[in-house]
Amino acid sequence: MLLEVENLSISFPTESGIARAVEGVSFRLLEGETMGIVGESGSGKSMTAMAIMGILPRAATVTGSIRFRGRELVGLSDEELREVRGRDIAIVFQDALTALNPVMTVGEQLMEAVRVHRPGITSAQLRARAVELLDLVGIPDPERRIDRYPHEFSGGMRQRVMIGVSIANEPDLLIADEPTTALDVTVQAQVLDVLREVQQRTGTTVMLITHDLGVIAGVADRVIVMYAGGIVEAADVDPLFYETAHPYTAGLLASLPRMDRRSGDEPLYQIPGQPPLSTAWPAGCRFFPRCAHAVAGRCDTVVPPPVTVGADHTANCVRVGEWPKGVPT
Repeated sequence: MLLEVENLSISFPTESGIARAVEGVSFRLLEGETMGIVGESGSGKSMTAMAIMGILPRAATVTGSIRFRGRELVGLSDEELREVRGRDIAIVFQDALTALNPVMTVGEQLMEAVRVHRPGITSAQLRARAVELLDLVGIPDPERRIDRYPHEFSGGMRQRVMIGVSIANEPDLLIADEPTTALDVTVQAQVLDVLREVQQRTGTTVMLITHDLGVIAGVADRVIVMYAGGIVEAADVDPLFYETAHPYTAGLLASLPRMDRRSGDEPLYQIPGQPPLSTAWPAGCRFFPRCAHAVAGRCDTVVPPPVTVGADHTANCVRVGEWPKGVPT
């Protein structure tokens, strides 16, 4: 087992009270697997990733367990976490333009990522490794472009450079946090192809965080759906799409454009309402106020535990199997 997260909770003090960004999240990640974590903004996806990386703000309170290859990460000092970050676990951030240093060439940033964990490496070896990384992520003419600055690259190329920085030390786990946001469809596909190729060539396990189920469908082996700080459904990718067991997941799927819909027939489905504030979660199921299939007296009283739907398929819903499938009404 590469990664085990058990009962992870993350909270912050705010002027409005304690914000519970993540609560009671548990999952496991196998060697070589690609896991997708999907959900709306504010569902806790990125907070979970930041907790794994150990880069949450100091004001955050973290409870539960995060074990990487059996080693507990929660409670480690900054110095101990620095040994893990970049070498064993790495992250590709959402906005490469702000994540990359604008006054350093991409080559310098690639070399710095290697030098931190391999202090004895020579300058020639560092430059050769940086060129190799640029070539691996599909940057044309890497020998020349290694001396360029981030602003001289397109958005898709900058994202490739970010991937190169993240895999510089061939980590066991690569967390890609919304790596295709704000990119056009063609560039998005290219970035996902790079991630696939990197995984095949290095054996890296990938955790892909996104709000786009279409991306998940073509990349992930297993999917976790998060809502309001918790997991609502977890399954292998095919059962999640074809045997959907939670109304929130069904709503996300119904909102996707489909080729079999005739243009102009009907607008895309929208889940009504808004996600709850993390300082004021509703009693019972957090999706209750927006759910078309909720039953008062059941769904609004108890936080639903995970219910087994099939092999390695769970849904946190007290009405699993009761509500009609298809587009929520």
